[in-house]
Amino acid sequence: MALLILGLLLWWGGHLFKRLAPDMRASMGSGGRGAVALVLAAGVVLMVIGYRSADVYDLAAPPEFLRHVNNLMVLIAIWMMSPAPRKGALLNRMRHPMLAGFKLWAAAHLLVNWDAASFVLFGGLLAWAVAEVIVINRSEPEWQPGPKGTIAKDAVFFAASIVLMGVIGYVHGMIGPSPFPG
Repeated sequence: MALLILGLLLWWGGHLFKRLAPDMRASMGSGGRGAVALVLAAGVVLMVIGYRSADVYDLAAPPEFLRHVNNLMVLIAIWMMSPAPRKGALLNRMRHPMLAGFKLWAAAHLLVNWDAASFVLFGGLLAWAVAEVIVINRSEPEWQPGPKGTIAKDAVFFAASIVLMGVIGYVHGMIGPSPFPG
């Protein structure tokens, strides 16, 4: 569990570094991007290793129907993290669609993973996304949406999200539990 928590701390620190220590980040110049990317990559690796090696303490068994709810939430999250908010019409006025999608993804995983390591991982990532929105809104209070796109582009990105969900689900099933019932 220690590696999982260290990975989460690196994830939080790497993402919040620019806004919490702007002078230090600015002093690093463009080379700072590489350093932050390495910290984030190390955080992801440690989260994966820590999660996979954590002892499983199931706190309860989730009802089977929650897998369907999870899959729907993940599909919507994938669509929210696509270019649809910038190029479509439905999410055009949403300030943080990618972070909202990330929060939806994390919450979806909490619905179906009722063990301690999952609560730490997905709860920690959900808390990070909430904190990130707060920090961004405080540091950049002025925001205007871009030009509104079309419903047709929303539909194209949603269709692409369905395909991507199938690919992600297939790979997920190869390396861990299948997200699809049956």
